[in-house]
Amino acid sequence: MLFSKEEESSIIQAIQAAERMTSGEIRLYVEDFCLPDHPLERAAELFALFGMHNTRERNGVLLYLAWKSRHFAIWGDAGIHEKVGFDFWEDEKQLLRAYLHRDEACAGVCAVVRQIGEQMQQYFPASETDNDNELSDEIIYG
Repeated sequence: MLFSKEEESSIIQAIQAAERMTSGEIRLYVEDFCLPDHPLERAAELFALFGMHNTRERNGVLLYLAWKSRHFAIWGDAGIHEKVGFDFWEDEKQLLRAYLHRDEACAGVCAVVRQIGEQMQQYFPASETDNDNELSDEIIYG
């Protein structure tokens, strides 16, 4: 397992804090291996498998980590991608990559979740009357 129970708790708390400010949804999927040229395709596949495209505003984001093969990807749905654009995702990938190179996966995931949450808050602010948690905040291990 990549994360200790304390690290898992920190990540889940970061996801919940980010989601309190927005209608957007963030999930983390962790597995051991991914083919070297396919982390983005795997993230897209998992995004669809878990029905993350079913959020009301198409503003779900999946962080994907294949920790033993040292690959990762970030997949944002059409609604959020339309607002933040390609450069935002590239910046987030660079940030996560820097943390992963220092073997600080938990801190990196939390930092990326915070920044994604800030963007989501800007474009998809939480409603005072309706901010359902559409997707589980738990880390998914494959």
